[in-house]
Amino acid sequence: MKVLLLTGLGALFFAYYWDDNFDPASLHGARVLLTGVSAGIGEELAYHYARLGSHLVLTAHTEALLQQVVGNCRKLGAPKVFYIAADMASPEVPERVVQFALDKLGGLDYLVLNHLGAAPAGTRVRSSQSTRWLMQAPPSWPWLSSPANAPTLSSERSPSPQAPPLPTKAFTPSPSGLGFLLRPVTRSRHLQMNFLSYVQLTSSALPSLTDSKGSLVVVSSLLGRVPTSFSSPYSAAKFALDSFFSSLRRELDVQEVNVAITMCVLGLRDRASAAEGVRSSI
Repeated sequence: MKVLLLTGLGALFFAYYWDDNFDPASLHGARVLLTGVSAGIGEELAYHYARLGSHLVLTAHTEALLQQVVGNCRKLGAPKVFYIAADMASPEVPERVVQFALDKLGGLDYLVLNHLGAAPAGTRVRSSQSTRWLMQAPPSWPWLSSPANAPTLSSERSPSPQAPPLPTKAFTPSPSGLGFLLRPVTRSRHLQMNFLSYVQLTSSALPSLTDSKGSLVVVSSLLGRVPTSFSSPYSAAKFALDSFFSSLRRELDVQEVNVAITMCVLGLRDRASAAEGVRSSI
């Protein structure tokens, strides 16, 4: 009880004396790539950047919804707004999205990662079968889901040409620096969408963010810090994001790379759909 009381008092003291030095004018003319903007938090972030006069490249899976958000951003005063419909579950898409943004804006000051793929139906059921979908392969690698399609290996156990060697030196801010995390054998559709695409986008955008001394913003969740029942797919992705970007922040700091990384840890939301999803399992 005493610990909770002291923690609460400490939080109140910190909040009271916190000095917010944010200057809204700093976002006027900033070049922003924002993912997952078709609805919810991503949509509201897009409108916020638009009101502050940022140049935007917006992306989401559904083009019709994306076009509506683009139109609203233009009405709110964004000087430039471009969009690209993209499915982040496809391994080749993240790099293409970043290149599109670089071509349209000439560089990046902010990379804001917010996209999220839904877990397949049935993953909330209390069953050992509920996590099998985690290993479903994306279309690019059918051998992960069908052993019959697996490439053959020689009896001499020669190294596979598709598997790059593990890095032997510290991370450097270049597109190839994160390649060891992007091996085909590690991917599944869910992990590609909710984790590996974040790594790919970061890897592709980091050289430009380094040049501009920019910022990387990652929208995460409390479930990436505190696991709960019936949330294993979502929690797994969020734990991975938290660990990866926390480590990356330290590595960039050690190398004196001036790119800020902000993790936005969202709390639980009271949503009827979430309650309905677990009703049959409780």
